[in-house]
Amino acid sequence: MDRAAAILGRVLESYLGPAPPVGLRCWDGSRWGDRSAPLQVEVRSPDAVRRMLWDPDELGLARAHVAGELDFDGSVFDLLDLRDRLVERDPDAGLGLTWRERAALVGAARRLGVLGRRPEPPPEEARLRGRLHTKSRDRAAVSHHYDVGNDFYRLVLGPSLTYSCALFPEASTTLEEAQQLKYEHVCAKLGLEPGQRLLDVGCGWGGMVLHAARHHGVRATGITISEQQAVLAQERVRAAGLEDLVEIRLQDYRDVDDGPYDAVSSIGMFEHVGMAQVRAYFDRLHRLLRPGGRLLNHAISRCSGEGPLDPDSFPGRYVFPDGHLHEVGRTVSAMQDLGLECRDVESLREHYGRTLRCWVANLEAGWERAVAGVGEPRARVWRLYMAGSAVAFEAHRLNIHQVLVVRVDEHGASHMPRTRPDTVRSLRALTTR
Repeated sequence: MDRAAAILGRVLESYLGPAPPVGLRCWDGSRWGDRSAPLQVEVRSPDAVRRMLWDPDELGLARAHVAGELDFDGSVFDLLDLRDRLVERDPDAGLGLTWRERAALVGAARRLGVLGRRPEPPPEEARLRGRLHTKSRDRAAVSHHYDVGNDFYRLVLGPSLTYSCALFPEASTTLEEAQQLKYEHVCAKLGLEPGQRLLDVGCGWGGMVLHAARHHGVRATGITISEQQAVLAQERVRAAGLEDLVEIRLQDYRDVDDGPYDAVSSIGMFEHVGMAQVRAYFDRLHRLLRPGGRLLNHAISRCSGEGPLDPDSFPGRYVFPDGHLHEVGRTVSAMQDLGLECRDVESLREHYGRTLRCWVANLEAGWERAVAGVGEPRARVWRLYMAGSAVAFEAHRLNIHQVLVVRVDEHGASHMPRTRPDTVRSLRALTTR
Protein backbone atom coordinates (compact mmCIF):
# COMPACT_ATOMS: atom_id res chain seq x y z
CA MET A 1 0.00 0.00 0.00
CA ASP A 2 1.26 3.49 -0.86
CA ARG A 3 2.42 5.56 2.04
CA ALA A 4 0.54 8.72 3.04
CA ALA A 5 2.81 11.33 1.42
CA ALA A 6 2.66 9.64 -2.00
CA ILE A 7 -1.12 9.46 -1.93
CA LEU A 8 -1.60 13.06 -0.76
CA GLY A 9 1.11 14.25 -3.14
CA ARG A 10 -0.81 12.88 -6.11
CA VAL A 11 -3.91 14.71 -4.89
CA LEU A 12 -1.89 17.93 -4.57
CA GLU A 13 -0.50 17.52 -8.10
CA SER A 14 -4.04 17.16 -9.40
CA TYR A 15 -4.73 20.66 -8.06
CA LEU A 16 -1.43 22.40 -8.83
CA GLY A 17 0.07 20.49 -11.73
CA PRO A 18 3.25 18.42 -11.76
CA ALA A 19 6.15 19.14 -9.40
CA PRO A 20 4.70 22.03 -7.35
CA PRO A 21 7.35 23.94 -5.34
CA VAL A 22 6.61 22.29 -2.01
CA GLY A 23 7.73 19.31 0.03
CA LEU A 24 5.36 17.13 2.04
CA ARG A 25 5.93 15.08 5.19
CA CYS A 26 3.28 12.86 6.76
CA TRP A 27 2.50 11.26 10.09
CA ASP A 28 3.82 7.87 8.96
CA GLY A 29 7.29 9.27 8.20
CA SER A 30 6.81 9.28 4.43
CA ARG A 31 7.91 12.21 2.23
CA TRP A 32 6.97 13.55 -1.16
CA GLY A 33 7.96 16.43 -3.42
CA ASP A 34 10.87 18.83 -3.46
CA ARG A 35 12.82 18.48 -0.22
CA SER A 36 14.85 21.62 -1.07
CA ALA A 37 11.78 23.83 -1.57
CA PRO A 38 11.54 26.76 0.87
CA LEU A 39 8.08 25.57 1.91
CA GLN A 40 7.76 22.18 3.62
CA VAL A 41 4.28 21.14 4.72
CA GLU A 42 3.85 18.57 7.48
CA VAL A 43 0.62 16.59 7.86
CA ARG A 44 1.04 15.43 11.45
CA SER A 45 -2.24 13.59 11.90
CA PRO A 46 -4.88 11.76 9.85
CA ASP A 47 -7.35 14.22 11.41
CA ALA A 48 -6.02 16.89 9.05
CA VAL A 49 -7.28 14.84 6.10
CA ARG A 50 -10.59 14.20 7.86
CA ARG A 51 -11.08 17.92 8.37
CA MET A 52 -10.50 18.54 4.67
CA LEU A 53 -13.08 15.90 3.81
CA TRP A 54 -15.72 17.44 6.05
CA ASP A 55 -14.82 21.08 5.27
CA PRO A 56 -12.99 21.10 1.92
CA ASP A 57 -12.16 24.80 1.99
CA GLU A 58 -10.12 27.26 4.02
CA LEU A 59 -11.97 26.40 7.24
CA GLY A 60 -10.85 22.77 7.10
CA LEU A 61 -7.26 23.77 6.44
CA ALA A 62 -7.33 26.43 9.16
CA ARG A 63 -8.79 24.06 11.75
CA ALA A 64 -6.09 21.51 11.02
CA HIS A 65 -3.39 24.17 11.37
CA VAL A 66 -4.79 25.67 14.58
CA ALA A 67 -5.06 22.17 16.08
CA GLY A 68 -1.44 21.44 15.21
CA GLU A 69 -2.37 18.64 12.80
CA LEU A 70 -1.05 20.57 9.78
CA ASP A 71 2.14 22.60 10.09
CA PHE A 72 4.85 24.03 7.87
CA ASP A 73 8.49 25.04 7.78
CA GLY A 74 9.20 28.23 5.89
CA SER A 75 7.47 31.55 5.48
CA VAL A 76 3.77 31.87 6.20
CA PHE A 77 3.65 34.04 3.09
CA ASP A 78 4.94 31.13 0.98
CA LEU A 79 2.11 29.05 2.44
CA LEU A 80 -0.37 31.73 1.38
CA ASP A 81 1.15 31.85 -2.10
CA LEU A 82 0.39 28.13 -2.34
CA ARG A 83 -3.16 28.87 -1.16
CA ASP A 84 -3.52 31.50 -3.88
CA ARG A 85 -2.36 29.04 -6.52
CA LEU A 86 -5.19 26.78 -5.41
CA VAL A 87 -7.66 29.65 -5.72
CA GLU A 88 -6.39 30.52 -9.20
CA ARG A 89 -7.76 27.20 -10.45
CA ASP A 90 -11.26 28.66 -10.12
CA PRO A 91 -11.41 32.15 -8.57
CA ASP A 92 -15.19 31.92 -8.19
CA ALA A 93 -14.93 28.74 -6.15
CA GLY A 94 -12.26 30.04 -3.76
CA LEU A 95 -10.66 27.15 -1.92
CA GLY A 96 -13.73 24.97 -2.33
CA LEU A 97 -13.14 21.74 -4.25
CA THR A 98 -15.02 20.60 -7.32
CA TRP A 99 -16.98 17.35 -6.98
CA ARG A 100 -14.29 15.54 -8.96
CA GLU A 101 -11.56 16.88 -6.67
CA ARG A 102 -13.58 16.03 -3.60
CA ALA A 103 -14.04 12.48 -4.91
CA ALA A 104 -10.27 12.23 -5.41
CA LEU A 105 -9.72 13.34 -1.83
CA VAL A 106 -12.26 10.82 -0.54
CA GLY A 107 -10.52 8.11 -2.54
CA ALA A 108 -7.17 9.10 -1.09
CA ALA A 109 -8.59 9.07 2.42
CA ARG A 110 -10.05 5.60 1.83
CA ARG A 111 -6.68 4.27 0.68
CA LEU A 112 -5.08 5.82 3.76
CA GLY A 113 -7.69 4.28 6.04
CA VAL A 114 -8.55 7.65 7.61
CA LEU A 115 -12.25 7.98 6.79
CA GLY A 116 -14.18 8.76 9.93
CA ARG A 117 -16.28 11.17 11.93
CA ARG A 118 -15.78 14.93 11.74
CA PRO A 119 -13.18 15.99 14.34
CA GLU A 120 -14.32 18.51 16.94
CA PRO A 121 -13.33 22.12 16.13
CA PRO A 122 -10.42 23.51 18.15
CA PRO A 123 -11.57 25.28 21.34
CA GLU A 124 -10.17 28.60 20.03
CA GLU A 125 -13.17 28.84 17.69
CA ALA A 126 -15.77 31.41 18.72
CA ARG A 127 -19.09 30.10 20.01
CA LEU A 128 -21.41 33.07 20.43
CA ARG A 129 -25.02 32.84 21.52
CA GLY A 130 -28.01 35.12 21.46
CA ARG A 131 -29.44 37.55 18.94
CA LEU A 132 -26.98 39.21 16.58
CA HIS A 133 -25.56 42.58 17.68
CA THR A 134 -27.29 42.86 21.00
CA LYS A 135 -25.09 44.56 23.58
CA SER A 136 -24.35 41.29 25.34
CA ARG A 137 -23.44 39.43 22.16
CA ASP A 138 -21.30 42.34 20.92
CA ARG A 139 -19.43 42.26 24.25
CA ALA A 140 -18.83 38.54 23.80
CA ALA A 141 -17.58 39.02 20.23
CA VAL A 142 -15.23 41.82 21.25
CA SER A 143 -13.99 39.84 24.22
CA HIS A 144 -13.18 36.86 21.97
CA HIS A 145 -11.08 39.10 19.75
CA TYR A 146 -9.40 41.46 22.18
CA ASP A 147 -9.32 39.85 25.60
CA VAL A 148 -6.54 37.38 24.84
CA GLY A 149 -3.99 39.17 27.00
CA ASN A 150 -2.55 42.67 26.89
CA ASP A 151 1.01 41.30 26.95
CA PHE A 152 0.29 39.41 23.73
CA TYR A 153 -0.95 42.56 22.00
CA ARG A 154 2.02 44.55 23.27
CA LEU A 155 4.35 41.96 21.73
CA VAL A 156 2.54 42.01 18.37
CA LEU A 157 1.64 45.69 18.06
CA GLY A 158 4.70 47.23 19.65
CA PRO A 159 4.91 50.05 22.23
CA SER A 160 2.13 52.12 20.66
CA LEU A 161 -0.41 49.34 21.33
CA THR A 162 -2.24 50.53 18.25
CA TYR A 163 -4.36 47.93 16.50
CA SER A 164 -5.19 49.74 13.28
CA CYS A 165 -3.53 50.73 10.01
CA ALA A 166 -0.42 52.86 10.39
CA LEU A 167 0.80 55.57 7.99
CA PHE A 168 4.22 55.11 6.35
CA PRO A 169 5.21 58.26 4.41
CA GLU A 170 8.75 56.98 3.85
CA ALA A 171 10.36 53.60 3.29
CA SER A 172 12.46 54.18 6.41
CA THR A 173 9.48 54.98 8.68
CA THR A 174 9.28 52.59 11.63
CA LEU A 175 6.04 51.04 12.83
CA GLU A 176 6.04 53.17 15.99
CA GLU A 177 6.59 56.36 13.99
CA ALA A 178 3.94 55.32 11.49
CA GLN A 179 1.32 54.84 14.19
CA GLN A 180 1.98 58.27 15.68
CA LEU A 181 1.81 59.78 12.20
CA LYS A 182 -1.54 58.08 11.64
CA TYR A 183 -2.92 59.61 14.85
CA GLU A 184 -1.62 63.03 13.81
CA HIS A 185 -3.21 62.57 10.39
CA VAL A 186 -6.55 61.92 12.08
CA CYS A 187 -6.13 64.88 14.43
CA ALA A 188 -5.38 67.18 11.47
CA LYS A 189 -8.50 66.02 9.61
CA LEU A 190 -10.60 66.60 12.73
CA GLY A 191 -9.09 70.06 13.17
CA LEU A 192 -8.47 69.50 16.88
CA GLU A 193 -7.69 72.54 19.04
CA PRO A 194 -6.93 72.97 22.77
CA GLY A 195 -9.99 72.73 24.99
CA GLN A 196 -12.16 70.88 22.48
CA ARG A 197 -13.98 67.66 23.40
CA LEU A 198 -13.09 64.49 21.51
CA LEU A 199 -14.93 61.17 21.68
CA ASP A 200 -12.97 58.13 20.47
CA VAL A 201 -15.34 55.20 19.85
CA GLY A 202 -13.64 51.84 20.25
CA CYS A 203 -10.58 53.43 21.84
CA GLY A 204 -8.59 50.22 22.23
CA TRP A 205 -5.66 50.74 24.55
CA GLY A 206 -6.01 54.51 24.41
CA GLY A 207 -3.56 55.48 21.67
CA MET A 208 -5.74 58.08 19.94
CA VAL A 209 -6.96 59.86 23.07
CA LEU A 210 -3.45 59.94 24.55
CA HIS A 211 -2.03 61.43 21.35
CA ALA A 212 -4.81 64.00 20.97
CA ALA A 213 -4.55 65.16 24.59
CA ARG A 214 -0.74 65.23 24.63
CA HIS A 215 -0.21 67.00 21.30
CA HIS A 216 -3.43 69.01 20.85
CA GLY A 217 -4.64 69.76 24.36
CA VAL A 218 -8.13 68.34 23.87
CA ARG A 219 -10.33 66.81 26.58
CA ALA A 220 -10.69 63.28 25.30
CA THR A 221 -13.07 60.46 26.18
CA GLY A 222 -12.33 56.94 24.99
CA ILE A 223 -14.90 54.14 25.15
CA THR A 224 -14.44 50.39 24.72
CA ILE A 225 -16.40 47.28 25.66
CA SER A 226 -13.24 45.22 26.21
CA GLU A 227 -12.46 45.01 29.92
CA GLN A 228 -8.79 44.25 29.38
CA GLN A 229 -8.40 47.19 27.01
CA ALA A 230 -10.11 49.56 29.44
CA VAL A 231 -7.91 48.54 32.37
CA LEU A 232 -4.65 49.00 30.47
CA ALA A 233 -5.81 52.21 28.78
CA GLN A 234 -6.58 53.71 32.19
CA GLU A 235 -3.13 52.68 33.42
CA ARG A 236 -1.51 54.35 30.40
CA VAL A 237 -3.45 57.57 31.05
CA ARG A 238 -2.20 57.65 34.65
CA ALA A 239 1.36 56.87 33.59
CA ALA A 240 1.25 59.78 31.13
CA GLY A 241 -0.08 62.16 33.79
CA LEU A 242 -3.10 63.02 31.62
CA GLU A 243 -5.91 62.20 34.06
CA ASP A 244 -7.19 65.79 33.84
CA LEU A 245 -7.61 65.55 30.07
CA VAL A 246 -8.39 61.89 29.31
CA GLU A 247 -11.19 59.62 30.51
CA ILE A 248 -11.47 55.93 29.60
CA ARG A 249 -14.88 54.29 29.95
CA LEU A 250 -16.04 50.70 29.72
CA GLN A 251 -19.11 51.70 27.73
CA ASP A 252 -21.11 50.74 24.65
CA TYR A 253 -21.53 53.50 22.06
CA ARG A 254 -25.30 53.08 22.40
CA ASP A 255 -25.05 54.30 26.00
CA VAL A 256 -23.08 57.51 25.39
CA ASP A 257 -25.34 60.52 26.06
CA ASP A 258 -23.05 63.32 27.29
CA GLY A 259 -22.62 65.35 24.08
CA PRO A 260 -22.06 67.64 22.44
CA TYR A 261 -18.53 66.76 21.29
CA ASP A 262 -16.44 68.87 18.95
CA ALA A 263 -15.07 65.78 17.19
CA VAL A 264 -15.59 62.02 17.08
CA SER A 265 -13.07 59.44 15.89
CA SER A 266 -13.95 55.83 15.14
CA ILE A 267 -10.78 53.91 14.29
CA GLY A 268 -11.11 50.18 13.66
CA MET A 269 -14.51 50.01 15.35
CA PHE A 270 -16.95 50.05 12.42
CA GLU A 271 -16.05 46.48 11.44
CA HIS A 272 -17.94 45.34 14.55
CA VAL A 273 -21.13 47.21 13.58
CA GLY A 274 -23.57 45.00 11.69
CA MET A 275 -25.55 46.18 8.68
CA ALA A 276 -28.75 46.40 10.68
CA GLN A 277 -27.02 48.75 13.15
CA VAL A 278 -25.36 51.14 10.70
CA ARG A 279 -28.08 53.79 10.79
CA ALA A 280 -28.33 53.64 14.59
CA TYR A 281 -24.54 53.87 14.87
CA PHE A 282 -24.14 56.99 12.75
CA ASP A 283 -27.33 58.52 14.14
CA ARG A 284 -25.91 58.21 17.66
CA LEU A 285 -22.60 59.81 16.63
CA HIS A 286 -24.42 62.53 14.68
CA ARG A 287 -26.46 63.45 17.75
CA LEU A 288 -23.32 63.58 19.90
CA LEU A 289 -21.64 66.13 17.60
CA ARG A 290 -22.13 69.86 17.91
CA PRO A 291 -23.01 71.78 14.71
CA GLY A 292 -19.75 72.12 12.81
CA GLY A 293 -18.33 69.09 14.60
CA ARG A 294 -16.43 66.50 12.59
CA LEU A 295 -16.50 62.71 12.54
CA LEU A 296 -13.77 60.50 11.10
CA ASN A 297 -14.60 56.85 10.39
CA HIS A 298 -11.52 54.68 9.76
CA ALA A 299 -12.55 51.16 8.73
CA ILE A 300 -11.71 48.14 6.62
CA SER A 301 -14.00 47.96 3.61
CA ARG A 302 -14.99 45.50 0.95
CA CYS A 303 -13.85 46.33 -2.56
CA SER A 304 -17.34 45.56 -3.85
CA GLY A 305 -20.61 44.62 -2.21
CA GLU A 306 -20.96 44.25 1.52
CA GLY A 307 -22.08 41.82 4.13
CA PRO A 308 -21.12 39.94 7.25
CA LEU A 309 -18.01 37.83 7.29
CA ASP A 310 -18.86 34.31 6.24
CA PRO A 311 -19.55 32.52 9.54
CA ASP A 312 -17.97 29.40 8.01
CA SER A 313 -14.75 31.19 7.05
CA PHE A 314 -11.56 31.21 9.07
CA PRO A 315 -11.87 34.93 10.03
CA GLY A 316 -15.56 34.52 10.82
CA ARG A 317 -14.95 31.58 13.16
CA TYR A 318 -11.65 32.50 14.79
CA VAL A 319 -10.92 36.20 14.51
CA PHE A 320 -13.89 38.50 13.88
CA PRO A 321 -17.06 36.67 14.91
CA ASP A 322 -20.08 38.73 13.82
CA GLY A 323 -17.74 41.04 11.88
CA HIS A 324 -19.19 43.00 8.97
CA LEU A 325 -17.28 44.73 6.18
CA HIS A 326 -19.05 47.58 4.40
CA GLU A 327 -18.41 49.01 0.95
CA VAL A 328 -17.17 52.57 1.36
CA GLY A 329 -19.71 54.14 -1.02
CA ARG A 330 -22.58 52.71 0.97
CA THR A 331 -20.95 53.87 4.19
CA VAL A 332 -20.76 57.41 2.82
CA SER A 333 -24.40 57.22 1.72
CA ALA A 334 -25.50 56.01 5.16
CA MET A 335 -23.75 58.94 6.81
CA GLN A 336 -25.11 61.51 4.37
CA ASP A 337 -28.64 60.13 4.68
CA LEU A 338 -28.50 61.32 8.31
CA GLY A 339 -27.40 64.83 7.35
CA LEU A 340 -23.66 64.38 7.79
CA GLU A 341 -21.76 65.98 4.91
CA CYS A 342 -18.88 63.97 3.42
CA ARG A 343 -15.75 66.11 3.02
CA ASP A 344 -12.94 63.64 2.45
CA VAL A 345 -12.40 59.96 1.58
CA GLU A 346 -8.91 58.47 1.63
CA SER A 347 -7.70 54.92 1.01
CA LEU A 348 -4.76 53.63 3.07
CA ARG A 349 -4.75 50.15 1.50
CA GLU A 350 -1.02 49.84 0.82
CA HIS A 351 -0.24 51.13 4.31
CA TYR A 352 -2.28 48.37 5.92
CA GLY A 353 -0.42 45.67 4.03
CA ARG A 354 2.87 47.01 5.43
CA THR A 355 1.40 47.44 8.92
CA LEU A 356 0.29 43.81 9.00
CA ARG A 357 3.66 42.56 7.80
CA CYS A 358 5.26 44.47 10.67
CA TRP A 359 2.89 42.76 13.13
CA VAL A 360 3.65 39.33 11.65
CA ALA A 361 7.38 40.03 12.02
CA ASN A 362 6.86 41.07 15.66
CA LEU A 363 4.90 37.89 16.38
CA GLU A 364 7.45 35.61 14.75
CA ALA A 365 10.35 37.35 16.49
CA GLY A 366 8.62 36.81 19.85
CA TRP A 367 7.04 33.45 19.00
CA GLU A 368 8.15 31.61 22.15
CA ARG A 369 6.88 34.43 24.38
CA ALA A 370 3.58 34.52 22.48
CA VAL A 371 3.09 30.77 22.81
CA ALA A 372 3.91 30.93 26.51
CA GLY A 373 1.34 33.69 26.96
CA VAL A 374 -1.64 32.58 24.86
CA GLY A 375 -0.82 29.04 23.74
CA GLU A 376 0.38 27.81 20.37
CA PRO A 377 -3.10 27.42 18.80
CA ARG A 378 -3.98 31.07 19.48
CA ALA A 379 -0.60 32.23 18.19
CA ARG A 380 -1.19 30.18 15.02
CA VAL A 381 -4.57 31.88 14.56
CA TRP A 382 -3.05 35.34 14.72
CA ARG A 383 -0.09 34.60 12.44
CA LEU A 384 -2.36 33.10 9.79
CA TYR A 385 -4.95 35.87 10.11
CA MET A 386 -2.48 38.76 9.94
CA ALA A 387 -0.44 37.31 7.09
CA GLY A 388 -3.58 36.47 5.13
CA SER A 389 -4.91 39.98 5.70
CA ALA A 390 -1.64 41.54 4.51
CA VAL A 391 -1.87 39.60 1.26
CA ALA A 392 -5.56 40.53 0.87
CA PHE A 393 -4.82 44.25 1.15
CA GLU A 394 -1.85 44.04 -1.20
CA ALA A 395 -3.91 42.16 -3.79
CA HIS A 396 -6.86 44.60 -3.54
CA ARG A 397 -9.16 41.99 -2.09
CA LEU A 398 -9.65 44.31 0.91
CA ASN A 399 -9.37 48.06 1.33
CA ILE A 400 -9.40 50.53 4.20
CA HIS A 401 -10.77 54.06 4.11
CA GLN A 402 -10.84 57.12 6.27
CA VAL A 403 -14.10 59.00 5.72
CA LEU A 404 -14.38 62.52 7.14
CA VAL A 405 -17.84 64.03 7.58
CA VAL A 406 -19.15 67.14 9.30
CA ARG A 407 -22.42 68.02 10.99
CA VAL A 408 -23.54 71.18 9.22
CA ASP A 409 -25.30 73.85 11.27
CA GLU A 410 -28.88 75.03 10.87
CA HIS A 411 -27.82 77.38 8.03
CA GLY A 412 -26.02 74.64 6.12
CA ALA A 413 -22.56 75.94 7.05
CA SER A 414 -19.86 73.31 7.56
CA HIS A 415 -17.32 75.54 9.35
CA MET A 416 -14.70 73.62 7.37
CA PRO A 417 -11.73 75.27 5.62
CA ARG A 418 -12.29 75.85 1.94
CA THR A 419 -9.24 73.75 1.08
CA ARG A 420 -7.67 70.74 2.76
CA PRO A 421 -5.31 71.54 5.61
CA ASP A 422 -1.62 71.11 4.91
CA THR A 423 -1.39 67.62 6.41
CA VAL A 424 2.14 67.14 5.15
CA ARG A 425 3.25 70.14 7.22
CA SER A 426 1.45 68.72 10.26
CA LEU A 427 3.15 65.36 9.85
CA ARG A 428 6.58 66.93 9.48
CA ALA A 429 5.99 69.14 12.49
CA LEU A 430 5.19 66.10 14.62
CA THR A 431 8.45 64.36 13.70
CA THR A 432 10.49 67.36 14.94
CA ARG A 433 8.79 67.61 18.35
